[in-house]
Amino acid sequence: MIRTHEAGTLRGEHAGETVVLAGWVARRRDHGGVVFIDLRDASGTVQVVWRSDDEAAHDLRAEYCVKVTGLVRSRPPGNENPELPTGAIEVVAEALEVLSQADPLPFPVEGTAEVSEDVRIKYRYLDIRREEMSRALRIRSKASYLLSDVMRDHGFVNVETPYLTRSTPEGARDFVVPVRLRPGNWYALPQSPQLFKQLLMVGGLERYYQLARCFRDEDSRKDRQPEFTQIDLEMSFVTREDVIAVGEAIVSTLWRELAGYEIPMPLPRMTYADALARYGSDKPDLRFGLELTDLTGYFAGTAFRVFQAPYVGAVVMPGGASQSRRELDGWQDWAKARGARGLAYALIGADGEISGPVGKNISDSERSGLAAAVNAEPGDCVFFAAGAAHASQELLGAARLEIGHRGGLIDESAWSFLWVVDAPMFEETDNGGWTAVHHPFTSPLPEWADKFEAEPGGAIADAYDMVCNGFEIGGGSIRIHQQAMQQAVFDVIGLTQQEARSQFGFLLDAFKYGPPPHGGMAFGWDRVIMLLAGAESIRDVIAFPKAASGADPLTGAPTPITAAQRKEAGVDATPAPPKTA
Repeated sequence: MIRTHEAGTLRGEHAGETVVLAGWVARRRDHGGVVFIDLRDASGTVQVVWRSDDEAAHDLRAEYCVKVTGLVRSRPPGNENPELPTGAIEVVAEALEVLSQADPLPFPVEGTAEVSEDVRIKYRYLDIRREEMSRALRIRSKASYLLSDVMRDHGFVNVETPYLTRSTPEGARDFVVPVRLRPGNWYALPQSPQLFKQLLMVGGLERYYQLARCFRDEDSRKDRQPEFTQIDLEMSFVTREDVIAVGEAIVSTLWRELAGYEIPMPLPRMTYADALARYGSDKPDLRFGLELTDLTGYFAGTAFRVFQAPYVGAVVMPGGASQSRRELDGWQDWAKARGARGLAYALIGADGEISGPVGKNISDSERSGLAAAVNAEPGDCVFFAAGAAHASQELLGAARLEIGHRGGLIDESAWSFLWVVDAPMFEETDNGGWTAVHHPFTSPLPEWADKFEAEPGGAIADAYDMVCNGFEIGGGSIRIHQQAMQQAVFDVIGLTQQEARSQFGFLLDAFKYGPPPHGGMAFGWDRVIMLLAGAESIRDVIAFPKAASGADPLTGAPTPITAAQRKEAGVDATPAPPKTA
């Protein structure tokens, strides 16, 4: 080893020892004839002192990589730094070797300077030297060790599933890969290992898991990436209670060991319908109150045309009546940016009088009881949405979150977990058909097993999503394991037998050979680590992420390929017709 000790491990008991350190110059301070540097390596930072005219020490700059030989000594009284684990000692340098120099930095590694995300990703190797970034990656690493322990203790087998597979409809666009040996044919990168883990259950493995790499060609957001990681697990001969128990064991261990928080168990549960009705979201943030109020009945006979709708709901902004006209107009822009026509509102005056656009358009009797109906106080603002129930509830749910953030109502230090269960099995498409809410391999609740084909709009799935602080961090379901039921689901979503056979024939064939009842779930590993690390985005907990645009500023990917590469890969080839007998 080049060094005898790691910088961050030195303590008072090392005083008097000669050590050899290696790392980076985090900071340099020149006090006359004395030069101080903070030497950083992966273990931490220690102060190094030169009390000579060593020219090499005077020439050091930030992020030079150096080797230092020196004597550990206790700092003079009054010069200790209690903020540093090594703050009781310093190293008096005897020899210095510059291992490599550093050019002027594109951004400071030390300190809290604002740096754009694209610049941070372009110079990710420097960004990783920052304490926040390296801490996040170490949390991620420790979390994977803890996960392995939990899964081993619960009898799971770690199995890797393929990256190169066939394209199947799973709700997002596939990334596709040309196949040189079969021109005109393409592999797809997996959006999830869903079908393979079900085949593992048919294979009798009974308990499978992996940290699975997945790929979806979709717009990037702060909690989305084109390539991402999930904790994927599947179990045979189980009910939802068995899968939920394993999910709770995973998060309980991770939060206890990495966040120092003991999650109260079992986690509370809420139906999908209740979550939308009360909070306007299927992943409600329960760190604050402000439930929605259904006013459909209250305005059943209204003359106000805007409220003559299938659903009318409201959410209260405490103290919101003090907003300026400009701020209230800003809410309209906010709603329109979300695809809504606007956000109606009423203001509750100090004397209880109702003013604002809604107050001007409703009847005296509707005004007189409105504050009590929505549980508003004088000085509050009430926002309304009217129209189709689902869209209106989601708009009010988004407004609720915005109110929580603007009003400082959310306890950012709190943790709130719950299961959202019993989601609809299908939702209607724009053309009047049906599509699966989760995926088409999700089983209905037992009471819907014999009637989901006749009543797809009311069918409830045996599904469960775990929510933490308003993020869906995991979700799963009991799967269909009977060929006839699987085909019936395909029928509902408009997949003909020929199309089902073409896309999922291998799964349907497997269901001929004694498939066990099975179920599972997947956790968004990047989101879990983002929450544990207190990061703002999943890109802050991924070593080499894509930027918000989906591009990679570090390597310049994606890039064009040459004409020779296109020809060799068969990108432009027309697939040969299938051979006939």
